[in-house]
Amino acid sequence: MFRTAALWLGRGVAAIVLALLVAIALGGLMNAVAADNPPGRMVDIGGRRLNLVCAGPDSDTGPLVVMEAGAFGLSADFGAIQQGLAARGIRSCAYDRAGLGRSDPGPVPRDSQAIVGDLEKLLAASGETGPLILVGHSMAGLHLRLFTNRNLDRVAGLVLLDAAPPEAASLPVARTWIGRFAGASKLAGGAASLGLLAPLSPFMGDGIGLPPVASAEKRRAFASGRHNRWAAREVGQWLAGSAQGAATPPYDPALPVGVVTAGPPRQGALSDWKRIQSEPARASRQGFHVNIDAASHAGMLGLDHRDVVVDAILRVRDAAMTAPGG
Repeated sequence: MFRTAALWLGRGVAAIVLALLVAIALGGLMNAVAADNPPGRMVDIGGRRLNLVCAGPDSDTGPLVVMEAGAFGLSADFGAIQQGLAARGIRSCAYDRAGLGRSDPGPVPRDSQAIVGDLEKLLAASGETGPLILVGHSMAGLHLRLFTNRNLDRVAGLVLLDAAPPEAASLPVARTWIGRFAGASKLAGGAASLGLLAPLSPFMGDGIGLPPVASAEKRRAFASGRHNRWAAREVGQWLAGSAQGAATPPYDPALPVGVVTAGPPRQGALSDWKRIQSEPARASRQGFHVNIDAASHAGMLGLDHRDVVVDAILRVRDAAMTAPGG
């Protein structure tokens, strides 16, 4: 009996080791494929470069859709949405913030002031001109408020995807969550730097549900120590970015604003979060709020739900183009 138990134990250990080796091999293969097929182009913004990924026809004469990812996110997060927009003839651009994805690191602290300054330089250096429809997911809600107020003559509309408005940091539940997230982010940066996330990348690296190229890029970033460390630096500046955004005026009511949130209706303190998220849409004369009950916070960006997001972007874009002077 003991010999049989030892035999089964040995087989179990061997199976676990084999599964781990396969996972490591798959993670390495996917990272190698992504490294050999880099999406986008590196744009010099003054001695350092940011990775810019644009899709859709150059002939599109409407406002350019510019996308800002959430915490730990990068251009790949919008791979499904960019694919959907391109299929409808709409040009869009997403990018990797400093230190994230393929972009060079930037000066610290990585607060909203630094991030917005980089985006302004990137747009100026990229040759992408014209009015802008800003699309921001999650933590990007902080940066979009600041960018809009610094570029009032250029922003034609906004789409906020389960975004965190600057005022949300005033909620006790939000401040508690932000503090815990900042601590977990540091742990993720350390774990990735030790190579501990690479074996998990094939299974957990793409929690969105992206097309193949974007999915490979997302998994590559998931396992990257540098990406995770710089993402953690951004999360550590969440409260500072909230204060910077809250110090600027609310969005102009004449600006079309679409809000898309994810998950079923909430109760208690979490319902306050959704109410604050939807405030920019309620304040806009051409605002609307759509909730995707079946979507998760990250999954709302993926192939399963991208049509809802694409429709919201087109609705805001059409409103901007038909507005006086649009």
